[in-house]
Amino acid sequence: MPKSSKQKRRRALVFEKRNYLLLLGGLLLIVVGFTAMYLEGEFLGFVSLTVSPLLILAGYAVVGYGLLWWPDDEADAADA
Repeated sequence: MPKSSKQKRRRALVFEKRNYLLLLGGLLLIVVGFTAMYLEGEFLGFVSLTVSPLLILAGYAVVGYGLLWWPDDEADAADA
């Protein structure tokens, strides 16, 4: 009698630890960018027009990289 119905199958995570760290870092950059824009309080200030958009754009780039990053097969074979 097969035990597949009673056995719990182990589900692998979609992302690895590095992916989650990249997503967290990107989200942190986005939050810092919007917070800096809010805290400056000037409509035409240097931080609001230059620094904050660059931080937000960098945050979205890091999030995109974190979603698309995939480990190399050679690195996995070398670790084994």
